[in-house]
Amino acid sequence: MSDTAETNPDAPLRIAVLAGGLSHERDVSLRSGHRVASVLKHLGHNVLVMDVDARTIASLKAFSPDVVWPLVHGGHGEDGGLQNVLIALDLPYVGTHSDGCQRASFKPTAKASVRAAGVLTPDSVTLPKAYFSQLGAQEVLGVVAGHLGLPVVVKPNQGGSGLGVSYAENADELRTAMVSCFAYDERALIEKYVEGTELAVSVVDTGEGPRALPAVEVVSQGRYDFDARYNPGRSEYFVPARVDDSVQARAQEMAVTVHRALGLGNLSRTDLIVDAEGQPWFIDANVIPGMTEVSLFPMAAQAAGDLPKLYDEIVRHPAVRP
Repeated sequence: MSDTAETNPDAPLRIAVLAGGLSHERDVSLRSGHRVASVLKHLGHNVLVMDVDARTIASLKAFSPDVVWPLVHGGHGEDGGLQNVLIALDLPYVGTHSDGCQRASFKPTAKASVRAAGVLTPDSVTLPKAYFSQLGAQEVLGVVAGHLGLPVVVKPNQGGSGLGVSYAENADELRTAMVSCFAYDERALIEKYVEGTELAVSVVDTGEGPRALPAVEVVSQGRYDFDARYNPGRSEYFVPARVDDSVQARAQEMAVTVHRALGLGNLSRTDLIVDAEGQPWFIDANVIPGMTEVSLFPMAAQAAGDLPKLYDEIVRHPAVRP
């Protein structure tokens, strides 16, 4: 950080917000970036939103920010690559070190890591697209359905916002789901479906250790897909979630365990399903949660208290420093 920011902890900061990029989640990323920038500008910070492209490195050098807040969603923003560039540029940044990004970004790796930490997660198999041509699609899907049972959820190895994610309860739907998934990734995670209440638990760490925010309950018309997430009217949110206090506490504890197990930094969001017995199941971890007007992290932060204050604390305590 600049000398002024170091000597005066309340001084305005020069903040670069990275958004956009070339992923399937580009539009959501831009909305997240401008939403966060608006809050930070209102706090008096000097904020520049940069659409990630061939000019980004030169722009970062010219702007010389005190801190960078990467908000590029999807594989290219959350797999550690962008974070490695920022580390190489000796720029402090909000979020997670590239090592934690890699563990969380690849869904099978994340599931294996949290399972080793004692977290329940649905059984699954991960298969590359090439196997379906080499071994025969019908034969492979028959083996998978026999092993996991139906219904299942099919999702890309990487990515978020529900893109390429499908629910399948019979053989025909499973075939269709695989085609949809492979449009987004060369590898597919096929996961046993757990019926229950969808919760999202955000975790923040501003230097005093990770703490969970109130759980957000998601109720959508149909599946909680991309359209349900970002088009108002298809989903309803309850924060805190309409679950017993003991269930919410277990969900929050699981989210903190996931955050620690994956080595995450300033902020994360863990998506869970709570079954009929009140048991939370880990579904996914997000190292760069959405920050749009209908995103779950800001809802939880607002319910916990002062959202602008939290954002200010985050930029003043970046998780990764040179």
